Amino acid sequence: MAATDDQPGQLPPYVEFAGVHKHYGPNHVLRGIDLDIGHHEVVCFIGASGCGKSTLLRCVNALEEIQQGQIRVAGEAASGPGVDVDFLRRVVGIVFQGFNLFPHMTVLRNITLAPTKVLKLPEAEARARAIALLERIGLADKAGEYPDRLSGGQQQRVAIARALAMEPEVMLLDEITSALDPALVGEVLAMVRELVDEGMTILMATHEMGFARDVANRICFMSEGNLAEVGTPDEIFQDPQDERLRSFLRRVTEARRM
Repeated sequence: MAATDDQPGQLPPYVEFAGVHKHYGPNHVLRGIDLDIGHHEVVCFIGASGCGKSTLLRCVNALEEIQQGQIRVAGEAASGPGVDVDFLRRVVGIVFQGFNLFPHMTVLRNITLAPTKVLKLPEAEARARAIALLERIGLADKAGEYPDRLSGGQQQRVAIARALAMEPEVMLLDEITSALDPALVGEVLAMVRELVDEGMTILMATHEMGFARDVANRICFMSEGNLAEVGTPDEIFQDPQDERLRSFLRRVTEARRM
């Protein structure tokens, strides 16, 4: 588990969910989510596909609207009327499973776009920040390439670098290894582990059970839009209480995902 200078709970929650409900028409996707996430905390969301993990993350930075309840980030409203979307985009970074890089832009421009448009950084400063991030992830020589010239693992690392270029305070990682060849998963998770070691606040939806067990402060098992069980990695994996969680873990073990 990652060590941090400030243990979760010493400061007010950084991300707060209070009675959060989300509907897509008649489909009730999130059913009264209540959860507080502290500064520097790493929280992994696990569960079967369609349980609401990705939707929950997308609600944090207002990519999805909720129908009931409240979400707060750094004490500011992240749901309801009058949400300051620019504030959310500055403090919350998100990385998707499908990379979502702009195919008509070079790697360098993908990374500099948001800092110049949202943060109003001078082009030279944004470029220097981007190059430093590319050097950090070992892709400085790919700055002038277009995304389709990169492997899936390289594209996902660029997507993480693009989010980090905004210098966010919290990262949302939405199934970021799901679209990757198994041989490429390790290089992306290694980068995430660096963020964990640096104390980044992270909310991560994942099917990588072994990784979640290693890095998370808490793990949230979701089932049918509910937080069915929340606990430490030891509590979740060694002493699960909910039968749905026990069944899920059996299936994961049988599929050799742990």
